[in-house]
Amino acid sequence: MSPVPMDHHEKMRLRAAAFRATRLYPGPVGEVLSRELLTWEEFGYRLGGGQLVMRLVDHVLKTPLNHQGEAAA
Repeated sequence: MSPVPMDHHEKMRLRAAAFRATRLYPGPVGEVLSRELLTWEEFGYRLGGGQLVMRLVDHVLKTPLNHQGEAAA
């Protein structure tokens, strides 16, 4: 069974989440998340099992950017 390429909408969601991850989680954590999402967009989807990655995308896109400051207060 050959992998089905992602459609344009899925790719754009992954790129948006990768861009946003560095703002949501400044420092090395955000950088790792961003790189992982961009790598998944490039070829990771071929490995299958993308449920976890897409849940991560949902989390990154839905979490308010100021949630870190609220948690510290």
